[in-house]
Amino acid sequence: MNTLRHGDRSQAVRTLQKNLNSHGAQLNVDGDYGDLTETAVRAYQLKVGLVADGIACSSTLTSLAGGDCQQLLKNHDLVNAAQRLGVPLASIYALNEVESNGRAFLDNGKPVILFERHIMYRQLASPRHEADDPARLKQHADELAAVNPAIVNHKPGGYAGGSAEHQRLSHARLIDDNAALESASWGAFQIMGFHWQRLGYTSVQAFVAAMTASESEQFDALVRFIETDPVLHKALKARKWAEFAKLYNGPDYQRNLYDIKLQRAFKRHADCGCGQQEAA
Repeated sequence: MNTLRHGDRSQAVRTLQKNLNSHGAQLNVDGDYGDLTETAVRAYQLKVGLVADGIACSSTLTSLAGGDCQQLLKNHDLVNAAQRLGVPLASIYALNEVESNGRAFLDNGKPVILFERHIMYRQLASPRHEADDPARLKQHADELAAVNPAIVNHKPGGYAGGSAEHQRLSHARLIDDNAALESASWGAFQIMGFHWQRLGYTSVQAFVAAMTASESEQFDALVRFIETDPVLHKALKARKWAEFAKLYNGPDYQRNLYDIKLQRAFKRHADCGCGQQEAA
């Protein structure tokens, strides 16, 4: 399902307006996603407990079509996050809108992942116990990289995309379960598995179980990621979007205009008032 938002004009918007009207809205079905349609979307989202950002993403469209919403991110998740992080709700809406890759789960129900073969190499070569011999570990990682470069490699790459990433992960787990799970990014916010201890999970397997459970658990991992990084948290609280984007997205953040997108999303949510909504 394609995301629909303010400014769109299409047959899909007409369908959206008809569905909203069937749930009590009184929109003119003209295919124009204007202020009234955005307000109706937000009202519906609040009514059913979804993130009330006025954007008709796949979650909202699924709900309108009568689909299962159990795994979907809820508005109260964002309200709670704003309280935990001590920031305006509009900041959390902006984070969710810009930093999410737009999809948390694949059609087969598995979480979206990206397996990083260079991280797999690093994790295999890194000592975990006092008795570990770094030279021996590196030698073993080099041997594995020689025979299976698609799974263990000095360099990033080899991405297959979609469900094929889970196939790559399955092969890696046969080599070392912990290292494999730590070497994938998980969910809508692509949190790397090797952060599990810093984020307060009891094991990488516990982290993966949470990422597999729901969008709410994936969003909680994002909140933990910010909570446990004082510099990142400070940048968010001060709304220094460029600094936040550089820390979260990396040095190439300007190429994708992450800071500009965050700033604009914050302003839109703050101005429209949806960034001030409280939990029902």
